[in-house]
Parts: sequence; C-alpha cells; structure tokens
Amino acid sequence: MRRVSLAWGAFALLAGCVARIPAPIQDDSTSLGATRGVYRVLPGDTLYSIAFEFGRDYQALARWNHIPPPYRIEVGERLRLRPRPSRGAPLGPSGTPQAVRPVPRPAPRARRTGGHPVGPARPVRALRWIWPAQGVVKETFGRGPLSGRPGNRGIDILGRFGEPVRAAAAGRVVYRGSRLPGYGKLIIIKENNEYLSAYAHNAHIEVEEGAIVRQGEVIAVMGDSGTDRVELEFEIRRRGVPMDPLRYLPKRHH
Repeated sequence: MRRVSLAWGAFALLAGCVARIPAPIQDDSTSLGATRGVYRVLPGDTLYSIAFEFGRDYQALARWNHIPPPYRIEVGERLRLRPRPSRGAPLGPSGTPQAVRPVPRPAPRARRTGGHPVGPARPVRALRWIWPAQGVVKETFGRGPLSGRPGNRGIDILGRFGEPVRAAAAGRVVYRGSRLPGYGKLIIIKENNEYLSAYAHNAHIEVEEGAIVRQGEVIAVMGDSGTDRVELEFEIRRRGVPMDPLRYLPKRHH
C-alpha cells in the first residue's frame, strides 16, 4: 500500500512539473517584447532593427503600422509584425485570407527630413560587395547554431581581436547597438530600398547611427561580444529575407 502511495505521489509531482512548463508559442515573433504578432518597442529599438530581428521588410513593417519616413517609433509603442487581414478577403485552401493586389497609389512628392531628401523609391541599383573582414569562414549560411535558432543566417568569419571591419557596400547606418539577442555589438547598414547588411560581435563600433559610409570604410573592430570566440558574423537581408552572403561576395578575398 505504501508503494502505491509513493507511486501516486511521484506521478502527482511529475504532473505538477509538466504543468509549469510553458507551451511553445506557434508564432515567429517569440522574442522579448513580442506576443501574438505584436511587438512592444523597447529602448534602443529602431524600425530597422525590429524588422531585422523578425525577418521583415522594413518598408512593409512601416506600411502595416502606418509609419511614414523617417520611420520614428516611440518606446512602449505596439507594432504589428504582420499585415492586418482585409475585410472580405478571399480565403485560401488553408482558410487564411489570400493576398489582395493593392490599388496603385500616386508617388509622394519629395520632401526633406533631417537634412536628407526623401521621395519616391528609385529603381534598385546593382550592388557590388567586398569582403568585410580578413579571416577564415568558419560557419556558412544555413549551418551551425545561431542564438538558439536553427541554421546560420549569414557567415561567421574568424579573425583576430582588433582587426578592422569594413563596410561591404556603401549605405547608411540605420542601427548600432547591442539589444538584439545573440548578436553582441551590432551594426546594420541600409544599402538601398532592397538590401540591409549586418555586422555582429564587434569589440567597438566606429560609426554613428545615421552616418553615410563608403564601401571599404572601417566601421568597427573585430571582437567577441555576444559570442565565445573572435569573429565577425556577416549577414545580408533582401527585403527582410536572409540571403547567402557567399553568393554576393567575390570568390576570393585577401
């Protein structure tokens, strides 16, 4: 009888432990400040960093939340991470609303914000990339763990502490900071309306947010922030989607 009681007691204890384990959230916004596809803006966030963290196109994120250029957001503001389903949208096979072709809008007139002209989007120019750092590629795209996420979203270049990190293409620094988990001291550069690039795990960042950088300009020094080895994690995002940097970089670097 005592054995039966002990068995039931152990079962009850196990059940209690299981009950305290949170169920996984079936959503791609399972990050600090995000619940059910809505993100609460935290100190240090920019629209670009939020779009980068959740794999969104920053222009789409701005459109879903009615945020005009220059895309200013406030701490505590709640942002939608996906479009709001339109009323009467036709349902697809899975029961989810199908995409509806948007009605073309007239291009807005150019205006000046913060000393830089803002106007209609120009055709995306072809980019030629250079290697952002010296070193050996240790992890390639889609392989190796990255902040608990399956697969690498860029490449990891092993180097020596203090070596220069250079802009792989010209653009504007739209984020510098260390709030994004797993990236350490991070720089995000907006090359054009289609591409963003990221430089993670720096020891020190040499450029300010908002700065225009030239291709090859030193933007940071290599370090080990947010990781256990000296490396540069380099990513390229096209409209929010991670791309294999080796498809864009020259075949050899020196």
